[in-house]
Amino acid sequence: MTLKRGPAGLGFNIVGGVDQQYIMNDSGIYVAKIKDDGAAALDGRLQEGDKILAINGQNLDNLSHSAAVELFRSAGEDVHLRVQQGPNLQNGPTSSRADGESSSAFGTWTMCTVVALAVITAAGFIAYKRLQFHARASRGPF
Repeated sequence: MTLKRGPAGLGFNIVGGVDQQYIMNDSGIYVAKIKDDGAAALDGRLQEGDKILAINGQNLDNLSHSAAVELFRSAGEDVHLRVQQGPNLQNGPTSSRADGESSSAFGTWTMCTVVALAVITAAGFIAYKRLQFHARASRGPF
């Protein structure tokens, strides 16, 4: 597919690279976020979670994240992308950073921490309620 760079760039963020693998044992470059009203969103073919295999004929295999970002930044106005369509992820990768800026895993780790704390809290509450129930049962009916 070919995207024409708009005023805000190509209109998507990327994750991945040999130094920042997004998927374990896969150093590929993935679309993290499609920006509303950006070139990619207006085109409609590129989706969050898609793997970008090449840009303007340059293969993205075994590149660091920053090297991939630099390829996107210097790609010119009409950018040809070879893309492998990924699964449609409801809670896929996200980033609020500008085109080509590095994305961190901070958001992912934050979400994992919140979920883990919620599970631990729920388990603790259930254990507490069971203890209360058993304590009442051992004292007899009221």
